[in-house]
Amino acid sequence: MEITKEMNEEIQELQILEHNLHELIMEKQSFQVELNEINNAIEELKKAAGDVYKMLGGIMIQASPDSLSKEILERKKVLELRISAIEKQEKLAEEKTEKLRKKISSSFSEKNKDFRS
Repeated sequence: MEITKEMNEEIQELQILEHNLHELIMEKQSFQVELNEINNAIEELKKAAGDVYKMLGGIMIQASPDSLSKEILERKKVLELRISAIEKQEKLAEEKTEKLRKKISSSFSEKNKDFRS
């Protein structure tokens, strides 16, 4: 069975889409890990009595609980927005990938029928 130029291009496009989808998933997982760390930091900050510290460029500096809380909550919002945007991209990529898979599968089925005849 011979693969046409168009089918070959579709297969290459599918491979690129799958690679991009994988990259999106990895990026989302990275942000989710960071979001979990931030949620843990928020809980610990609530429990903190007295001085609190934050890491800044490899050194630890004292910070006020209020300013640190604001900083952490702002970072949390940014991460949640990024995760949401990635999820939208992921959904679109999954839909596009599925359509292309079906198209390629259909093309192979047609070629296979032609080959058998």
